[in-house]
Amino acid sequence: MSRLTDLIAQAKAKDPQMGMDLEREFKALSSRLAFGLNFERHRPEVVELPKRPVRKGDKVRVLPERGSTTKGDQRLWAVKGIEKVKGKRIARLELFGCAEPETQNVAIDDLVVVAEFRDYIYPGLISTGKVERGGDKPCNTVINGENYHVLKALTYTHRGKVDVIYIDPPYNTGAKDWKYNNDYVESEDLYRHSKWLAFMERRLIVAKELLNPTDSVLIVTIDEKEYLRLGLLLEQTFPEARIQMVSSVINPKGVPRDGLSRVDEYIFLLQFGSSRIAGDVKEGSGGTEVRWRGLTRSGANGVRSKSPGAFYPIYFNNKGEMVEIGDALPLHLKSDSIVSPKGLTAAWPTPRPDGEDGRWSVVPETLRGLIKRGAVRTGRVSLADGQFPIFYLTSQQLAAIDSGELEVRGRKPSGVLKVYYREDGGRISAPRTVWDKVSHSASEHGIMILRSLLPGRKFPFPKSLYAVEDVLRLFVRDKPEAIILDFFSGSGTTAHAVMRLNRQDEGCRQCISVTNNEVAADEQKALREGGLRPGDADWEQWGICDYITKPRVEAAIMGKTPSGKPIKGDYKFTDEFPMAEGFEENAEFFTLTYETPVAVSHNFTFERIAPILWMRAGSQGMCIDTLPAQGWDVADTYGLLIELDQTATFCSAVEKADNLRVAYIVTNDDRRFQAVARSLPDSVEPVRLYESYLSNFKFANGE
Repeated sequence: MSRLTDLIAQAKAKDPQMGMDLEREFKALSSRLAFGLNFERHRPEVVELPKRPVRKGDKVRVLPERGSTTKGDQRLWAVKGIEKVKGKRIARLELFGCAEPETQNVAIDDLVVVAEFRDYIYPGLISTGKVERGGDKPCNTVINGENYHVLKALTYTHRGKVDVIYIDPPYNTGAKDWKYNNDYVESEDLYRHSKWLAFMERRLIVAKELLNPTDSVLIVTIDEKEYLRLGLLLEQTFPEARIQMVSSVINPKGVPRDGLSRVDEYIFLLQFGSSRIAGDVKEGSGGTEVRWRGLTRSGANGVRSKSPGAFYPIYFNNKGEMVEIGDALPLHLKSDSIVSPKGLTAAWPTPRPDGEDGRWSVVPETLRGLIKRGAVRTGRVSLADGQFPIFYLTSQQLAAIDSGELEVRGRKPSGVLKVYYREDGGRISAPRTVWDKVSHSASEHGIMILRSLLPGRKFPFPKSLYAVEDVLRLFVRDKPEAIILDFFSGSGTTAHAVMRLNRQDEGCRQCISVTNNEVAADEQKALREGGLRPGDADWEQWGICDYITKPRVEAAIMGKTPSGKPIKGDYKFTDEFPMAEGFEENAEFFTLTYETPVAVSHNFTFERIAPILWMRAGSQGMCIDTLPAQGWDVADTYGLLIELDQTATFCSAVEKADNLRVAYIVTNDDRRFQAVARSLPDSVEPVRLYESYLSNFKFANGE
């Protein structure tokens, strides 16, 4: 219909009377709305690709001069040819959709490639870094790219495999929080709501292909500006889903809006197939591990003067192991008056914020007894950084073990007890539709956590880490290998929450986070005035992905800020431990690329297709990132065969490999592919390259 308004405007210019007649009839027809959600499905979006090299046949825009803050020429031009003139690459351009040809020659450096969402794309990925602390656990991934195109890419790697999609899309507030066709959508825009709906519908339709139809959930957060339209859009897009809406208090102080103080937002929960809510994990719920208490005493009584006998050194060896408990220090002596035994480092109670000495929760004799019983454990100790996280079981918990209320399920190699609530103990209650939890406050547990991880860096309205953790737990508590996708990743809270869930039950869940590298609107003007453009290194460093998302995920895993300092503060609620302890997780960061089908089919872009093959096989272990010289290779979860005369050797290697899921076979001959496939174990999925890749995107793309 927006196309009709454009045509009517053109008709008015040529014949005013006919244009007005058409407009009158158009308004009469458009007022007859059918039941349900009606909106204009605007022409497919366009996205600028500043890092994509300009090629013959591309669609491009001409950039404004450096130093200019104007939007520049928004028309689309076709690149008809590229030639060198005086050592400079010049493109011959022709304007799209022009009755009479309009041409110009422009330097390649002054062009930006544009992709329309009706265009076919053939995606690749370039690794931009990784963090490895999780051994052989699957890898969390962060992908920098236009999320619609990344979703298309995931139709090849994760079609029907995703257990949970959690998204926090733009709320369409009228502020500069999202773009449509490279323009910020302002509150005065008459088509603001329909643009937002068209934007969301395209992504939800692709996301539907990724969800496991037999058991999965889609979680969408929103506020009052679009929740009514979003609800109808979800019902129309997912008629098979069971839909519920939750009201969640995220700002107890409230924000004034039209005479009221707004404190909450909404969460849509869409369940598919056999998906079920696991129920609230409350203190005492059956089968859950008990929460160990930090040894440092907190609160008003956590000062040395309240219990002088609880101020003493705990000694660690150079391996970070707790080896000796010192005696209580007389009140008149300071900790620096004690010399540690040779080869040992002393840990003292954490000082109070005002500088006064803190204290431990128990005296030395009690702690020694707890250690003998296996009721004391340590977190990630760092001698260099002075980090000594120590936890213990309280006397009440020990009494519960003796009475049988708590269950001991063996010991860890260090001798520490594994203590759980009994399966028949406690009660799991159904969550209510109004959530009002201290842990869900976005200011305390969203903004403040981000400040701890990335000091000095800002991101607008990050979610509470614990709010995201709680809603995910409802659906993945019993799925330790769940795949969670967030294609509006922003600051990376979802990935962070998944890592916390893994730590609580030793799970191997993996998160795929998708975000772009958009620079905040307020910063763009200053950068443009400084002569910078999108694509320049000095511009890209301030983008969301490079400045916030990737550093946050890395900081959370390593327990260190981008400057290398230990993160200050502790995680709270379900699992309390120092943030400096980090997580035993892996993560790799990628940027989406755009390839040509000819280059793909001739193995010219293998290094950029390789991560996609690795992700399809589970994002775990080694990635075969170069063409193997021997004609084949086998990684942790997949194999690659390029030279079919090496089939026997390849199949033998596949037989010997453990946990192999996929075998990629490069051939244009379907009969030879079928012959190789018959030689593979039944547990290994044969995939023909590059036919499966090219056909997937040939049919998955285009509108």
